[in-house]
This record gives sequence, structure tokens and C-alpha cells, in this order.
Amino acid sequence: MSKPRQTKIGTVEAMLRQPGGTNVMALCEATGWQPHTIRAALSGLRRAGFTITRTRGAEMGDPTTFRINADPEAAE
Repeated sequence: MSKPRQTKIGTVEAMLRQPGGTNVMALCEATGWQPHTIRAALSGLRRAGFTITRTRGAEMGDPTTFRINADPEAAE
């Protein structure tokens, strides 16, 4: 049997699960999507039940970091 293909949304989810999270520009580079598409994907994951936290950069100009804190199953 072959290994399942990694989808772009799967890539986004994996990057959001990293301990430090990730930012929109890193997600854009990994998927080839534009920032508005990344934001739509984040909204879709939230609608699917994921809890995603947003942490603003410490200094002006630092990127905002996003991270998955809870899966849909954890909310039940």
C-alpha cells in the first residue's frame, strides 16, 4: 500500500501543531497560497472545531503566530 498523499490543508494543520506555532508568511511559503487563502483556511479549521490561538508579536512589525491548542474531539 502506498503512503497517503499530504494535502496542503494537512501541511497547514501540521505547521499549526508545532510547539511554537507558525505565522501566515511561513504558511504561504509552505503551501504556495496567498495570505487571504491562509486566513480562510484558518477559519475553516475553526469551523471544524479546532481551537486556534493567535499571539501577536512582541514588537511592532513582529509576525502574529497561530497555533492549534485543541482538536475537535477534545471539546466534547
